Amino acid sequence: MSHKPIDDPNYPVQKSDAEWRAQLDPVQYQVARHAATERAFTGKYWDHFQDGRYLCVGCGTPLFEAETKFDAGCGWPSYYAPVNSEVVERVVDESHGMVRVEVRCNHCGSHLGHVFPDGPEPTGERFCINSAAIDFRSSDPAADPT
Repeated sequence: MSHKPIDDPNYPVQKSDAEWRAQLDPVQYQVARHAATERAFTGKYWDHFQDGRYLCVGCGTPLFEAETKFDAGCGWPSYYAPVNSEVVERVVDESHGMVRVEVRCNHCGSHLGHVFPDGPEPTGERFCINSAAIDFRSSDPAADPT
């Protein structure tokens, strides 16, 4: 696990603060670029269950498949595994008087949420992700024009 800053120059996708602000809405910007957390049960994906894939709001990297999503009852989208271990980065988070494991996009450094060791099998992990940090793409081409 690393301790690197969210704007570390080693992330493959680099944008200026002005570019991030232009691309993201104010909530997305605060969550993805300043590690804010949306309120529980308010994000657009906390109770969203459709076939498809969840992508990083910052760079479009595929992060989570819909079949790994589960209802953790916590008010945030929860997944038991990312698409693969290379797409997310685990970072020690010692904010708010706690020690947690932050999850970031490994391509652009965007804050996604946190991972906890209380998820279902097969991984036993719960990736607790902010809706503001992800976009959804349906597996049904007719439902998703992009």
